[in-house]
Amino acid sequence: MLSDNSPNAVPIAGGTDLLVRMKRDMVRPGLLVDISKIEELHGVELTDEGLMIGSMVTHAEIKASELVRRHTPAVAAASASVGSDQTRNLGTIGGNLVSCVPSLDSAPPLLVLDALVTVADAEGRRRVPLETFFVAPRCSLLTPKELLVSILIPREELGKSSSFLKFGRRNALTLSLVNGAACVEVDRTSGCFQRTRLALGAVAPTPIRARKAETYLAEKKVSPETIAEAGRIAGGEAKPIDDFRSSARYRRELVQVLVRRVIEGALSRQTIV
Repeated sequence: MLSDNSPNAVPIAGGTDLLVRMKRDMVRPGLLVDISKIEELHGVELTDEGLMIGSMVTHAEIKASELVRRHTPAVAAASASVGSDQTRNLGTIGGNLVSCVPSLDSAPPLLVLDALVTVADAEGRRRVPLETFFVAPRCSLLTPKELLVSILIPREELGKSSSFLKFGRRNALTLSLVNGAACVEVDRTSGCFQRTRLALGAVAPTPIRARKAETYLAEKKVSPETIAEAGRIAGGEAKPIDDFRSSARYRRELVQVLVRRVIEGALSRQTIV
């Protein structure tokens, strides 16, 4: 149906983003294709490849999933922070990612776990790193004929120490001023960071990895000073804007605090290798 009616057909899942945009006359699809009953797009499953999450899995289901909470707690925490109960009951992880808004909460924890996404059209499928999925604000690499089918967190990333945090203008029911996640591995013998991944949202046109901060932490001793310096570096990597919710300067300050806290949060879950 998407192929036959491209580019005027748009898939609809939970509708928590699309219907708002339609009501505001921001988009005018000629045809809505309801994908909510496609069995393959539902479910969370542990496979030989890793943890597979269907694109139609809701935030409420992710929040409640024992598999997600056990293997990727930061992903569960991100879904728990999305909107209200009503939004979490309808909104899907696939819809959140496809929206490609800079502040989407699902992206940072998936980015630090090197997640992959599978997209499909009538001709076949392809799998790409999530980091390449985001092209620009409100723009993914999906063509009008493609669907996001699933998200895969590779098996080697399961159980890694990760954490997620968002700062908003309120403690709940709020869009992120800044959000982010960390995944850390620490060497038992040296007490140094072995591998660290950091991702940020709402501070650039798309969710980003803070790669300079990651590089800085490599082989550095775990210490408050080292973690604080990583936050400062990450603040320099951010490219926030001024808008009605916050100034760019304030967001950069928040990045420094957030990076410190997500690293500390991940360290608190660390099983030293």
